[in-house]
Amino acid sequence: MKNTIKTLAIATLITLGTALMAQTPPPPNGGNNPNQGGTNSTPVGGGGAPIGGGLLILVALGAGYGAKKVYNFKKQDLAE
Repeated sequence: MKNTIKTLAIATLITLGTALMAQTPPPPNGGNNPNQGGTNSTPVGGGGAPIGGGLLILVALGAGYGAKKVYNFKKQDLAE
């Protein structure tokens, strides 16, 4: 029963975490309209930082580490 509740809680947190990351897109040109007194400056490189590849690597490493911990725990549990 405890394992089912823990698994359900983790699945809920992961699902909510990915659903809550959605954001509306920024206004065109960063919201700066030169015709209304704004500046036409954008950061070098376009203003967006790509984090997808690094995030995928971190998730894969975390999953591998967790799997090893579970494997070691079950191996130790069977030895007793």
